[in-house]
Amino acid sequence: MADHARLPDDLVLVMDRAYEGDETRTLAERMGFRVVVPPRANRREPWDYDRELYKRRNEVERLFRRLKGFRRVYTRFDKLDRMYWGFILFALIVETLRVV
Repeated sequence: MADHARLPDDLVLVMDRAYEGDETRTLAERMGFRVVVPPRANRREPWDYDRELYKRRNEVERLFRRLKGFRRVYTRFDKLDRMYWGFILFALIVETLRVV
């Protein structure tokens, strides 16, 4: 990667177990991510990973599922990117208010 495109050192990439292959993990680590992915049960040499952080992955997946409940988000009605992102922000605000 070029120097100007360098990622911050504290970026974490939480991946599903389906992506725990050696090539995928190595690529992510070379890009500067701290990879959090559990090894498959049949791995001969399993590695340690942040279990608490991996559990929080579910929260992000549930947020995306709730965002897809807004028809305008998953069908991408808006022609302009700024309108699309504006509606995503609106949907996130609505979801935040539902929780409170």
